[in-house]
Amino acid sequence: MQFALNEDQVAIRDMALAFAAEKIAPHALRWDEEKHFPVDVMREAATLGMGGIYIREDVGGSAMTRFDAALIFEALATGCPTTSAFISIHNMASWMIDAFGSDTQRHQWLPKLCTMELIASYCLTEPGAGSDAAALRTRAARDGDHYVLNGQKQFISGAGGTDLLVAMVRTGGDGPGGISTLVIDGKTPGISFGANERKMGWNAQPTRAVMFENARVPVANRLSEEGVGFKIAMAGLDGGRLNITACSLGGAQTALDKARAYMKERKAFGKRLDEFQALQFKLADMAIELEAARTFLWRAAAALDRKDPDATMLCAMAKRFGTDIGFEVANRALQLHGGYGYLSEYGIEKIVRDLRVHQILEGTNEIMRLIVARKLIEGAR
Repeated sequence: MQFALNEDQVAIRDMALAFAAEKIAPHALRWDEEKHFPVDVMREAATLGMGGIYIREDVGGSAMTRFDAALIFEALATGCPTTSAFISIHNMASWMIDAFGSDTQRHQWLPKLCTMELIASYCLTEPGAGSDAAALRTRAARDGDHYVLNGQKQFISGAGGTDLLVAMVRTGGDGPGGISTLVIDGKTPGISFGANERKMGWNAQPTRAVMFENARVPVANRLSEEGVGFKIAMAGLDGGRLNITACSLGGAQTALDKARAYMKERKAFGKRLDEFQALQFKLADMAIELEAARTFLWRAAAALDRKDPDATMLCAMAKRFGTDIGFEVANRALQLHGGYGYLSEYGIEKIVRDLRVHQILEGTNEIMRLIVARKLIEGAR
């Protein structure tokens, strides 16, 4: 295990930190207020290799590790967790094509995905299938060399503003064995999008329902064989859980840094806030918990890179722990600001709002506990 970053990893992290500080952080509050989807800035990030972080080099990817990705997404999230999280979703969808697509499919889509000339959304959740993803009902009926799609996806990040939809659809019977994965052109006739959802946070990326009404998608757009789509979706979520944990830690780190700076300036009862021992202890606990979550994230990322048998469980553990800690640290940073923390101009309340959803998406933290419990019980038999 690594407990210190090597020279290359430091360079990767510092590159992403510099990009976040220069290109993302100065605009994050405005993007949130205006519900602006910063595609131009994300494409700038892609010129630095962040559009295809762990995609193979033959199609323009950066061929980095999951560990590297964790460093990048944490760094980007110091500027804006929402923007970092969407780049992570794009990377997850692109990875599915890289890992499970044919050579023809990889060369068809990935060069433009790596530059983010094309942007991808991941489509799994449905109105009646969230945590129970294997119950999804969007139907893809075979009709010659096409599938005819009918159904609806819900809570799809980027929907309506992206080019490709990597969607899990039902091509067979009930249960996980009847699910396949299709790469769908977002402009396909028969596809429509709901209104941009009014959300607590994550306002700098659109979230919409995706409706399929007799939408025809070529069979050639299916990744791998029929019936392995659930496996593809779950494999993508292992990395997605690490990425969203990294985004939580980046946002929480910024909240902690803001609280430290505020406490140096603010006085009460004739003393600076950072001179009160009770408040010093709060800062210490926040820093300790963040460092513990970061160490856990690194361990899980390293396990996923080496294909450790316990990688799925470790990713679930890191996600449950890291996203809970990230939200709690940000919330305590808001409290340390007093009434000013509740004002948007200080940037703390946005971080709190953005990080709250990380405890829900990529599998709720209750589902993370279920994954861990099942693994423990199976191991005890």
